[in-house]
Amino acid sequence: MRINQAERVLEPEDLDHLDPADRHAIRSRADLRRLHWLMGSRGILLRALRRLPRPPRRVLELGAGDGTLMLRVARKLAKKAKMDPAAPWAKVRITLLDQHRVVANETLHAYQKAGWHATPLQTDANQFLGTTAEPAADCQRGSESFHLIVANLFLHHFDKDALRTMLSGAARHCDAFIACEPRRSALALFASHLVALAGANAVTRKDAVLSVRAGFRNTELSALWPSGPGWRLFEYPAGPFGHCFVACRDPAANAP
Repeated sequence: MRINQAERVLEPEDLDHLDPADRHAIRSRADLRRLHWLMGSRGILLRALRRLPRPPRRVLELGAGDGTLMLRVARKLAKKAKMDPAAPWAKVRITLLDQHRVVANETLHAYQKAGWHATPLQTDANQFLGTTAEPAADCQRGSESFHLIVANLFLHHFDKDALRTMLSGAARHCDAFIACEPRRSALALFASHLVALAGANAVTRKDAVLSVRAGFRNTELSALWPSGPGWRLFEYPAGPFGHCFVACRDPAANAP
């Protein structure tokens, strides 16, 4: 089978169904931190941020996990802000949304040191975005808006219909959206079978292969973003194994 021409194949990933305190889940989250480094996820996100018309002040990360990837982004931007006091990346407020509460207090303190204020939020992404019938218990559905919504290795968990609904909800709540996902390609699939060489446990070894099979290529995410004027879309391969999607409101569309 030519994987780069294949349809997406979705299968449940083990980490999503493990108790967050399970030792295998803890080890797998550590594996993900290493895989983000191998994929160059921080650099992909930093380059995607340059496409935005203006730096965001309020950020939401969907499926944030332990929050450490965006912390690495915050630290990098904090270094730029120290060199240039007029840099716009100070006092960013980020909401770390995940179905599990696994953000450590040390991580929250590290955000504070970087000049960002981080708030963990344990809830379902679709409930928070107002795309399900039942609102989340800990927030008023439809009440939040953000300059930027970010998703890292998150969208590939959903089928086409669920993604179309989720992205439609996200578009109502943000000025820009960035997703960093697995690329569905022969090279990425080959590499996913080698994550044991990076010390990955059995959970990560299985999930890595499933993630690539459920990944994206070409303009698959652009096709699911709500149609209509006012948005600029970018979708492209990112690094050897990643796929990036960026949507941002077109300032020219709102000009008088």
